[in-house]
Amino acid sequence: MKIAVYPGSFDPITNGHLDVIERAAKLFEKVIVAVIHNPEKNPYFNFKERIAMIKAAVPHCKNVEIDSFDGLLVDYVRTKKARSIVRGLRAVSDFDYEFQMALTNRKMASEIETVFLMTDYKYSYLSSSFVKQIARRGGDISGLVPPAVAKRLMKAKGAK
Repeated sequence: MKIAVYPGSFDPITNGHLDVIERAAKLFEKVIVAVIHNPEKNPYFNFKERIAMIKAAVPHCKNVEIDSFDGLLVDYVRTKKARSIVRGLRAVSDFDYEFQMALTNRKMASEIETVFLMTDYKYSYLSSSFVKQIARRGGDISGLVPPAVAKRLMKAKGAK
């Protein structure tokens, strides 16, 4: 079975992430969207909230599984018996960082390939950070995130 892991913080999932998930689901038999615990980041939403938002966004993708992990990505990919890591690219500015990460992962696990998918041009400017800033200031985030995420962000904006 061709399994791929799409890792990220997904804090929150955006329509750009969703575009990459849907396209990866057409390329692989199974895609595991893996929410990373990154101690260098202070997430807006906890693991359970992020996983719930992703699940609400992808019920139409029958070959997509949602999970979370802590530790090295290549170790997680191996435990899932996956052979590919999916990474989304928005713009050229993403490429340098992602390229370095892909080469580092290849050094640690040469059997695992990184596959880059460009997000649709209409989401090339979109980031979770921008979405959170817009939501905190009461801006319209419809069209930027799935509806369930927009609802949760607007509900949380006063509490966070």
